[in-house]
Amino acid sequence: MSGSCASDEDLRHDGGVLDTATLRVLGRDDLEAADDLLRRDAVSNVFIASRVQASRDHAWRLGGELWGYVSGGELTALCYAGANFVPAGDDPTALQVFADRARRQGRRCSSMVGPSSQIQQLWKLLESDWGPAREVRADQPVLAIAQDANVAPDPHVRRVRDDELDLILPACIDMFTEEVGVSPLGADGGLLYRARVRELVKSGRAFARIEDGKVLFKAEVGAASEQACQVQGVWVHPDHRGSGLSAPGMAAVIASAREAIAPVVSLYVNGYNEPALRAYERVGMRQVGQFSTVLF
Repeated sequence: MSGSCASDEDLRHDGGVLDTATLRVLGRDDLEAADDLLRRDAVSNVFIASRVQASRDHAWRLGGELWGYVSGGELTALCYAGANFVPAGDDPTALQVFADRARRQGRRCSSMVGPSSQIQQLWKLLESDWGPAREVRADQPVLAIAQDANVAPDPHVRRVRDDELDLILPACIDMFTEEVGVSPLGADGGLLYRARVRELVKSGRAFARIEDGKVLFKAEVGAASEQACQVQGVWVHPDHRGSGLSAPGMAAVIASAREAIAPVVSLYVNGYNEPALRAYERVGMRQVGQFSTVLF
């Protein structure tokens, strides 16, 4: 993050200042106000909160710009602009302002993700400039649990060890490709993706059931704040799907995450993925919101 403010833009309408509103690229002096806003919906805002908290000690860990919409002297909305484009807050006027800046800047993200109402409005404003999208996933229930799971945890699911990186990496690549529709390896041959998986493993946020050198189940905690964490990359080996590994596996991840990472465990899932929804319901996760994602 930069200093207290990397740039300020007075927002004008019909020749006058509109509600003394300002769009700012936030810096270190704004972290407390950003935290206060993000805590209002800790589950929906966990991605941005995780980046903000990580950047306190190492500014480069923010990984993008954090835009703030200040109206009447109060920070009312945020937007993370990096590899992902993620809004936070409940201020419809701010979405128009964020879209204006994004349009001028040009698309730099690979996805837009967040609460459905906000993403749908942003996409309407940006589609003519940023489109076409590779895919729009409008129906993604956000699920969360803040208690023990309803099923017994799989005792074989554990944290992945540092020396198992090369074992877990192919499963992560397969899951990403299957879920997103493109390979995560990219032009660099996968160096950045491998570094990201290594970071999750070293931080104790990668979990798996591994038998005879084969990954049967795996999941990671991809984002975490003091209030909540978000599970990603839930995957069962194709040869073992339908064998009852997913619900106990998730129960084990939930138990470990709630003990060592954050008290609330969440994730979002495509609404058409009925098997996953049934498994998450079995463990006791309940819908607390609705996301949409635009993939480029």
